[in-house]
Parts: sequence; structure tokens; C-alpha cells
Amino acid sequence: MHGDFIWYELMTPDANGARAFYSKVVGWTIGASEGEPGYAMIEGSEGMVGGMLTLSAEMQQHGARPVWLGYVAVDDVDQALTSITHGGGKVLMAATEIPQGRFAMVADPQGAVFYVMTPKPPPGQEGKESLAFSYERKRIGHCAWNELMTSDPAAARSFYSQLFGWVKDGEMEMGPLGKYEFLSHASRRSAARMGSGMLGAVMPMMPDAPGPAWSHYFRVADIDAAKAAIEDNGGRVLNGPNEIPGGDFSMNGVDPQGAVFALVGARRG
Repeated sequence: MHGDFIWYELMTPDANGARAFYSKVVGWTIGASEGEPGYAMIEGSEGMVGGMLTLSAEMQQHGARPVWLGYVAVDDVDQALTSITHGGGKVLMAATEIPQGRFAMVADPQGAVFYVMTPKPPPGQEGKESLAFSYERKRIGHCAWNELMTSDPAAARSFYSQLFGWVKDGEMEMGPLGKYEFLSHASRRSAARMGSGMLGAVMPMMPDAPGPAWSHYFRVADIDAAKAAIEDNGGRVLNGPNEIPGGDFSMNGVDPQGAVFALVGARRG
């Protein structure tokens, strides 16, 4: 559906190192890298979650760095690019056609980077939806929350509302840090009639944040086990685990190659 997160991608200079790290921390099955540059598929408990792109030396020389990025489905990539530029965003990588669909890398007006994509499902799977992001079920290894940290939350909400039909769906006060504003996919919320279209939130920039960016929280079975795995396998915990509404715990970290990532899960101990 237009406006859904449908895929997540890790860009990394060390595919083998990242594969070993995330298989222990999140429990993913990550396939062998294929093609040039290498691309590997990431599988969660109930299907594909995303891919891992190996950054070549040339890519890094042109400024590419380790990062997690999300893909948002659009009905027409080229129309979406027009809307993005008219809305103050930028096209960072022109629309490209691949067997799986047409996609482009873009940035919102404040600078947060993401992809837009018109997917092309395999024959016989035209009506099948991506499970990379889970609106309702707690699928282990799948994304459970998409969080935008930005320098201008109001402007960002307006931009994404016009582009994807996302709407504000409540808020939570964070004291002097400002408001944490929840986002829902309006079409899904309307169809479900129970608010299950919630996809994430937008929040103000934290004092030590390097710049506006999306964080995608992947669900783990045990947040404390994940924390231990991060620390035992060359990663670093930035903050957490912190309890969040609903009883789960969230955590942010950096993998051994330098990509910032986020996790959410229950505390089993």
C-alpha cells in the first residue's frame, strides 16, 4: 500500500562482519552476498525484512557510509519524486529500474534520508504485502517502529502527510526535550477502525544528534540478551534498554562497522 514501509537496507563495508554481528544480536538469517557490489537478503522469523549492500571502496570515496535506510512504497516513483522536490525535499539518487521494481533515494526537507519504491511483486504474488514492517503482530526480527528525529517536527509531519498520507495520532510529552508525536497511516487506520495503522513517531533533535535521521526499531526476543550480544560482538550500546509504553524496552546502538541501529523487545529476566 502507498505509504507503507516495505524494506530495510543496511549499507556496510564489511558484509561478513555485519552478517556475524546481526545474526547473534537480532537472530536474522542473512544470505550470501551476490552481484557487484554484493547484496544479501535478510530474513526474520516470518519472511524477508530487507537487504545488506556491501559498500565498495568507490562508494565510500563518494561519501557513502554505514547506515540503515528504510524503503516506503509509492504508487508511482516518478510522481513521488516530483512531490518530494516540490515539497522541499531532494533526490539523492535518480529513479532506477530493477527486476523488483523502481526506486530512488531521497531526503526530506530537513535532510533525513530514505528510499521510495514502486515494487514489482513476482508473478502470482501481486496481492502479497511486505512483512518487513509489522503493524500489529510482534514478529521477531521484523521492524516494529519507525522513528524520525528532525530539526522541524511540524514541517516534517506536513511533508510526510502530503507525500504518504501519514497523520498525527497522539503525542507524549518529553519535558524540556519537546513532544514525541505518534504517526499513523491514515488509510490503514481508517480501514482497521482500531488504530492499528500506527507506524512510528516524529521527535525533535536531541542535543548530541548529528543530524535529522530515521531510526528503525527491529524486534528481538529478549532485549537484555541482545544488549549482551552487542557488547560481546564488537558493537556499542548508545542508550537503553529503556522501558516504553506497553511494557517493551527500546535500545540504540552502533554496529562494529559504524552503522547506528535500534532494537525493541521484552525483558525476559
